[in-house]
Amino acid sequence: MSTQKDEIWDDIRARAEKDAQKEPMLASFLYATVLNHKSFESALSFLLAHKLESPTLTAATLRDLIDEAYAKDPKIARAIREDIAAVCDRDPACDGYANILLFYKGYHALQAYRAAHYYWTQGRRSLAKYLQSRISEVFAVDIHPAAQIGHGILIDHATGVVIGETAVVEDNVSMLHEVTLGGSGKKTGQRHPKIRRGVLIAAGAKILGNVEVGEGAKVSSGAVVLEDVPPHTTVAGVPAKIVGTPSTASPALEMDQRIEQSMMSAGL
Repeated sequence: MSTQKDEIWDDIRARAEKDAQKEPMLASFLYATVLNHKSFESALSFLLAHKLESPTLTAATLRDLIDEAYAKDPKIARAIREDIAAVCDRDPACDGYANILLFYKGYHALQAYRAAHYYWTQGRRSLAKYLQSRISEVFAVDIHPAAQIGHGILIDHATGVVIGETAVVEDNVSMLHEVTLGGSGKKTGQRHPKIRRGVLIAAGAKILGNVEVGEGAKVSSGAVVLEDVPPHTTVAGVPAKIVGTPSTASPALEMDQRIEQSMMSAGL
């Protein structure tokens, strides 16, 4: 077990213990979801299974499935930690890892997707699609299990996020609610966006078709992107056009959604 794993899990347990003492009404909840577990993976699979259960697939069965995915895909252990660290670092409303684990549905949807993606890659596609459907119903986030999503991802608020089958999201990307990484028309094959490292996608942006959003780019709120976005540029509008240059190399890490005033005042 790595130092990072220990630090994150120890922090979650310490916060849960304090909260159980401060708020006795939540003590049973905190013991069931955190304090009765020996690892981050165990707590996360328990929580997700109970959120995703249905009359036809019990929490116990779902937990076994999630545990299997987490155990057999070593990349997931890294991802769940880098994702929770990303949320803690980038969301000013966040006050610790424990609250992300317990209450942040964008984080929940992403980690449930990771289990569905594992089963997709194992050829168990009906199961993967079932999990996708439940994730969409419960969290209002629809991620195709074939999509390829990296580590250090923040999906803030998350409601209405859609990520299509052939989409690629590289490491250290941030996106907000109502973002769509969708197809355009009835094309088959590669038909969804490729989002490179460090990209910030603001609320309501729609990126459609097999387009590339270059490393360190920024897509403004409500933009409709239909063409490639060069690295380290800001795009806005319908259809989206270049309107500026982000002030940092990785806008996803800063979460600054303002459009650069110098370019706007120049009429660009």
